[in-house]
Amino acid sequence: MASPPQDFTLIGLCDGDLDPNRHRSSYQTNKVGGHPDWLPGISRQCPRCGCCGAPLAHVVQVYCPLDASPSHRNLHLFACLRAECSGRAESWRALRSQALDARVTAATTATMPAPAQEAPLPLTAWCDAADDWGMEEGGDGSGGAEEAAASSEAEDGPALSEQDVSSGLQGLCLEESQEGVPVFRSFFIGVVEESDLRGEDDDLTRARELLRQYERREGVAAGQLCSSEGGDSGEKYEKTRARHGDAVFSRFMKKISWCPQQILRYCRGGKPLFISELSSNLDQMLSTCGSCGGSRTFELQLMPALVSMLQREDCSAELEFGTVLVYTCTNSCWTLGSGSTVEELCFVQMDPDQQLFK
Repeated sequence: MASPPQDFTLIGLCDGDLDPNRHRSSYQTNKVGGHPDWLPGISRQCPRCGCCGAPLAHVVQVYCPLDASPSHRNLHLFACLRAECSGRAESWRALRSQALDARVTAATTATMPAPAQEAPLPLTAWCDAADDWGMEEGGDGSGGAEEAAASSEAEDGPALSEQDVSSGLQGLCLEESQEGVPVFRSFFIGVVEESDLRGEDDDLTRARELLRQYERREGVAAGQLCSSEGGDSGEKYEKTRARHGDAVFSRFMKKISWCPQQILRYCRGGKPLFISELSSNLDQMLSTCGSCGGSRTFELQLMPALVSMLQREDCSAELEFGTVLVYTCTNSCWTLGSGSTVEELCFVQMDPDQQLFK
């Protein structure tokens, strides 16, 4: 899902089961459920519920690089399945990760001038601990290191590198932490443009907008104009009020009525669909980015149709929500090579009488 222009909405639809025996997903796969596919260089995350501390289930993975950006970019959404945490924003977590495209890195390296032979870079220029690999002070480092390695192999066999040890520990930690983590049945998310799905309805909406512009410009209603010319009274485009009094919920249902099976809406920098009235100003409720302190912008939201599709092998769906909105850092801040994720903001609305914010 590449980031579209503002007010240009992409729709996510169920696009078939993701059978791990037949398909191998990657960080570029848009999917629901299963295990998250992390970007290369990103440490594997095992987020826990902010309410009860239980491990969270992976709900959605979205590949969403920004236009003209050299970086890959992912959003992962997790949620707690315990009944007492249902609908609480503290039980949701949205993690953003980024990594520079390897092709860009290779091209940059290839175009860099070679360092002067008479002034080689010191070992400390590569990493802070490069000069702390067991080498004695005062030596050139090469002979001592080779002798130490040879002695180690002779006594204990081939020595493990620091990377091998780190990988082993990470794998052990991951294997232990994955125990008891609920996993939803996984399926692909197909992506289409909202305008392509609307078809004739979109043309009708455009025609009505043109009519309203004409009425405002001429200062006369189209129906009055037709009557003065001896024609029919014409169709009146009046704003219909919801009988139950909830105009926000009515607009929400009307907006998705032409495609009720949509499970996700993506429009970075656009406007979300609220399912209930906000009790206060949204701008005041949105916290700043916890990483850089900058502002946040709307990026995507999960839709009600997704609830019934979230199923586990041992039981049916346990997750309940009306809509889940995700706001991300406007600058999409990132520390190159950090290996960690940035937590974004989740906004959960359950019904017209309840909304929860994290």
